[in-house]
Amino acid sequence: MSEMKFTLPGSETVTLTGQAIDKLICAGDGDAALLYLYILKTRGQRSSTEAAVALGKNAGGIASAMNVLSHLGLVNMDERADNSAASKKSPGITGNSGVQASSNSGLRPVNKTEEVGDAQRRRTVGDMKRELETGSVFYAIVEEAQRRLGNMLSPEDLMRLFGMYDNLSLEPEVILQLITHCISENRAKNGGRMPSIRYIEKAAYTWDRAGVHTLENAEKYLKALDVRRSVQSEIKKTLNIWNREFTETESRYVDNWISMGFGASAVAIAYDRTILKTGKLVWNYMDTIINSWHSKGLHAPHEIQAKDKMPERGVTETATKAAHGKKFGEANHEEVQRMQRLLNKIKEG
Repeated sequence: MSEMKFTLPGSETVTLTGQAIDKLICAGDGDAALLYLYILKTRGQRSSTEAAVALGKNAGGIASAMNVLSHLGLVNMDERADNSAASKKSPGITGNSGVQASSNSGLRPVNKTEEVGDAQRRRTVGDMKRELETGSVFYAIVEEAQRRLGNMLSPEDLMRLFGMYDNLSLEPEVILQLITHCISENRAKNGGRMPSIRYIEKAAYTWDRAGVHTLENAEKYLKALDVRRSVQSEIKKTLNIWNREFTETESRYVDNWISMGFGASAVAIAYDRTILKTGKLVWNYMDTIINSWHSKGLHAPHEIQAKDKMPERGVTETATKAAHGKKFGEANHEEVQRMQRLLNKIKEG
């Protein structure tokens, strides 16, 4: 596969606007945000290979992050520019620098001035209005979304929904499935409250990154999510956590254990050993135990019990003898003899 280079729309002035920040936050992709900052810092004079090395990512990770930025309208990917520049590069990771770099190659920072941002927003609003006025598929999505959410969407909400429809590769049926899922999820978590469009938008980017673009994909994704949540619920009971949800950090631990193939029964063993050792629930200690099992290929409870038994604990009979200087029960026997002699004296008068 040829080495790609990317250019961003606008001039070379580095400006990070609120609009760009909002898009990155909504996407919820840390790798994409990190790559965007790297592009701005280097003013676009680096190749995708150099970006991967600098950020400690592989080529696939950089490509995935670039796709997110492209979907957000924050970058433009220009593979042709890269092909011509790549032919001039020496072996290894050298990138483009100095006068050899052409004006349209590399990773270029964006000039997102408010004036340019407003112009782009006006064009997007115009596109959205045309979709609504012509009674397109997007119009049907808006009507159904408003019906399911029980309220009219604000202009900002319509813009966010239009972004899901226009920028992502989600089929219209998938968007409606997503809205239904978000309604059910948010109402369960927040006492029956409906989700915001911002909440739905964030979920849309998560689905897009997971490759959930068709109705068939969505159904499989939701089934897997249900199974995962069922296991999470069992683990929560195992850890004696009641009347609250996992915190964000706790969720990361639990999700990682589930992804490694551990169920509630295995976690229960780790929890028991953690309590015996520390006297309380210490998440990083329990995580160390579970990661140790994973490295040994032990996941099922019977495997763990058979091949990773906990060392026997407690005071042995030998230790007891050493501590008291007498055999077990010896002190009691002497006391009985003493009492017997005392009773005999009383009887003899």
